[in-house]
Amino acid sequence: MLKKIFITLSVLLISGCTGKNIVKENNQESAYIIFKTPKMKYADMGFIYRGDSFVKVEIYGIGQPLFSLDINGMNVCMSTFECMEKSEFNKKMLVSSYPDTILENIFKGEPIFNRKNLEKNSNGFTQKIKKDKEYDITYSVEKKHKIFNDKINKIKIEVRAK
Repeated sequence: MLKKIFITLSVLLISGCTGKNIVKENNQESAYIIFKTPKMKYADMGFIYRGDSFVKVEIYGIGQPLFSLDINGMNVCMSTFECMEKSEFNKKMLVSSYPDTILENIFKGEPIFNRKNLEKNSNGFTQKIKKDKEYDITYSVEKKHKIFNDKINKIKIEVRAK
C-alpha cells in the first residue's frame, strides 16, 4: 500500500512540473534544423515548441532524439541535462559578446541585437551586424525560413519549417 502511495505522489509531482509549460498547437512547428558551431554540429528534422517564457528545440535522427535545447528566462539546458546561464552558454558554445536572448530570438523568428540594422521586406526581415574581428552576422527571417550565419565564428543556425 505504501508503495502505491509513493508511486502516485511521484507521478503527481512529475506531471505538476511539466504542466506550466503547456504548448498551444500554433506555437509548435516541425522543421529541418541546422545547428552548427565549432563545438557541435546537428542537422536533421526536429520540433520547436514556444511558450510565453520558454523555447524548446529538439532534433531527431532516424526517429531518435539527438539533441535538445530548453531555453527559459534564465538558463539554457542541453540534452545532456547540463544547464547553464545564458551568458555562460554563449561563452562556451557560441560567442560571449552575443546578447543573452539570441537563441530564443532566432528560434522564435524575432529580431536580434535590439533590432540593430533591421531591414523589413515583404516576406520578413534581414539584419546584417558586424563588429570587427568579433562577429559578422547575417540573419534573415521569412515566413517558413530563418537563417543565422556568423562568418567569423563559423556559426550557422537554420530553420526550414515544413
